[in-house]
This record gives sequence, C-alpha cells and structure tokens, in this order.
Amino acid sequence: MTTDAMTVLLVGPDAALIEGLSQSIAALGHAALVAHSLHEAQEIAATQLPIVAVVEKSMAAESTAGTLGIALAAGGALVLYHTSAHDPTILLPYLQRAVLADLTLPLERQRLVALVQHVAERVRATGRRRDTPPETAAR
Repeated sequence: MTTDAMTVLLVGPDAALIEGLSQSIAALGHAALVAHSLHEAQEIAATQLPIVAVVEKSMAAESTAGTLGIALAAGGALVLYHTSAHDPTILLPYLQRAVLADLTLPLERQRLVALVQHVAERVRATGRRRDTPPETAAR
C-alpha cells in the first residue's frame, strides 16, 4: 500500500461479494474496511474517514438517517449497490441527491473501481485528505 492510500468503506450483508470488492479496492492501493451493518459502518467511519462508502441499497433505503450518518472524508462520496438487475427499491429524494452512483454488483465492479479512482484523484487534487479537515486543507 502506498503512502497516498485512502480508505474505502464497504457495507453489506453478503460476505463473499464484500470480500471480492475488498480485493479490488486493495489492488488499487487503498485500504478496504468492512461493516455488516450501518451502525458498525458509522463507528468505523468515526475513527477512519473513508473517501467512499459503498452501501447495500436496501440497507440504505431502510435507514436513510443511518446511511447519511456515515462520516466521509472531505470530498468523499456515497455509492449504493444492489445485486439484482431489476431492483425495485425506491429511495427518498434527499438520499438520491446524496448518492454519487447506484451500481449493480458484481456486474459493475469495474465501474466501482473507476469511481473510487476518480474520487481519490479529486481528493488528492484538492489537497483534502482523510486526516485533513476542509478548513485546513492545502490550497
């Protein structure tokens, strides 16, 4: 892992899928943290701010406040995923606005990798790191 490594938080009940995603994130040189509940995700994010939180869509829809309560690094992003190509889950409008992407995984794994790379580059370009609050970020 490089010194520019950033954290990606993966949240969901499917251990096999999360493990595969974790390996893809690690291959990018980032740390992948895993949570199986939104409460656990909030606790993890409180100690290590992720640049991207990848949350299972039905969990997010069930607890919008819990999902939006996951702290992100400055410039970070929230990504939702579902495993079925025909996902009927409907999100509240303010959660829809907070989400960068809604992916079908593992089918769109490469799209997730591209999104993580994009957000990481955005964080690097703006000088915002997970350990640097926005008001003290390099300009």
